[in-house]
Amino acid sequence: MKNIVLIPLIIIIGCILTTGCVGQIKNETVNLPNASPINTFTPFSNVTNTSNMTTINVTPGLNGSLRVSIGGWDADLPVSIDNKSVGIVSKGNPLDLMVEEGNHTVKVCAATMCEEQNVTIQFARQRLVDFEAQLIQDVQFPKPTARIVSYYQSGDRVTINVEFINPSLKDLTMSAEVSCSYTYIESRSDQREGDIAQDVVTAYVGSGSRVMQTVVLYSASGYSYVYSIPQITAITSR
Repeated sequence: MKNIVLIPLIIIIGCILTTGCVGQIKNETVNLPNASPINTFTPFSNVTNTSNMTTINVTPGLNGSLRVSIGGWDADLPVSIDNKSVGIVSKGNPLDLMVEEGNHTVKVCAATMCEEQNVTIQFARQRLVDFEAQLIQDVQFPKPTARIVSYYQSGDRVTINVEFINPSLKDLTMSAEVSCSYTYIESRSDQREGDIAQDVVTAYVGSGSRVMQTVVLYSASGYSYVYSIPQITAITSR
């Protein structure tokens, strides 16, 4: 009888002990009061790449030396810096200036054609800006002139195409004297003779413009003409 009573009592105590153990295991697994979170964020670097940039420290009131030249270009040309007129530059006479530190645009103009260069001025350093190569390439001619572009011969005449060029600041009436030497066989004597055919061609040419004119030179009566290369012997403008 005592054994029958003890068996249920032992079972009850065992269940209580088992429940307590399970509760303790859960508490130890969940509670981690001293754990620290792992930071996986990498902050951005506040650095600007300036490898292709030029930094210039400009000091107010400090000036640097600038020389503007046109080399052997035979003209008197106005010079401006940042669109402000600063003087005249001419062949063999560069223009020397004192300019405030910093970046500036230098410009020279031949009639309506202007050339410019950017320059950085620094204290105690002289900078040279030479426009000769640009003027030769773009403007080509420093003064009003004329040139023979093409010509062809036909019997007793030579047809010549003359180009008038005006790089000046005013409109001009331009004239060119054109000549061409030749030989021929005179009809009556059947002897070879020499002579020169010549004429004057005129054109009105606006500032900074070019005009093409044609002139025909007539030769003496005969046959078997042999012509030399035509030439411009004189140019006038007014």
